[in-house]
Amino acid sequence: MTKKVLLLLAEGFEPLEAAGFTDVLGWANIDGDEPIELVSAGLRPRLRATFGFSVIPDALVSDLDLDSFDALAVPGGFDGAGFYQDALSEEFLAVIRHFEARGKIVASVCVASLALGAAGILHGRRATTYHQLGGKRKAQLEGYGAQFIDEAIVIDGKLMTSTGPGTAVEVAFALLRDLTSKTVADRIRQLMRVPRPDATWQIAPQVPTA
Repeated sequence: MTKKVLLLLAEGFEPLEAAGFTDVLGWANIDGDEPIELVSAGLRPRLRATFGFSVIPDALVSDLDLDSFDALAVPGGFDGAGFYQDALSEEFLAVIRHFEARGKIVASVCVASLALGAAGILHGRRATTYHQLGGKRKAQLEGYGAQFIDEAIVIDGKLMTSTGPGTAVEVAFALLRDLTSKTVADRIRQLMRVPRPDATWQIAPQVPTA
């Protein structure tokens, strides 16, 4: 049975964060035990990524049957590229709420966790986000009622959040594992020659303490 994943793209999304999902799930579709279909969608027919090039998603969110999907993946992006204009809009947040309300996996990368927070699904939950000196994004996440955990990837039930673009591949592997199995995820990792991070990568603080 085909597993379907919605890749929800906002204007100004970061390409590497989306590519983690497209590559890992794309490889799994070819070399896994069951088909995986990744569908990209946005609020507009043409999107501009963080670093300037344009992308045409597979569909508009408004044209999709969200109940046909098994999981949601949300890459982050840059404020200066317009990311929050889409990511904090009611139409975008409604998609996130739809998946969470039906008990489906919601996986985000970097500051996309702020969209999860704005959607109201992180209240009282463990989560993380991109965090720099001064703590602006951390404070925003906590303002949504989340318990900030300064680790590379934080999984609370079916909610996945992470700290930056370099975590995207690992979030994608975690999503693949939960959709299929650890065996499949490990096989795809080996085929892609992606090294497994050590324990220090997961727990290293984003802002070093004195």
